[in-house]
Amino acid sequence: MGKEIRSPCVSLCHLKHEVCTGCGRSRNEIKEWKGMKHKQQKAIVERAATRLKEIRKKDKKH
Repeated sequence: MGKEIRSPCVSLCHLKHEVCTGCGRSRNEIKEWKGMKHKQQKAIVERAATRLKEIRKKDKKH
């Protein structure tokens, strides 16, 4: 059994277009986090980091 990955939550929850602007996870990813396997959590953390970069890049343009 794989070691659980720590949630990327930073307690700055605000959903914008179904994505949290604090951690970068989608609403469904947040809801399903605890039931996910290690590999799934790792993939989510990586996707969330990419989303956050995109969100911040867009915010700087506005």
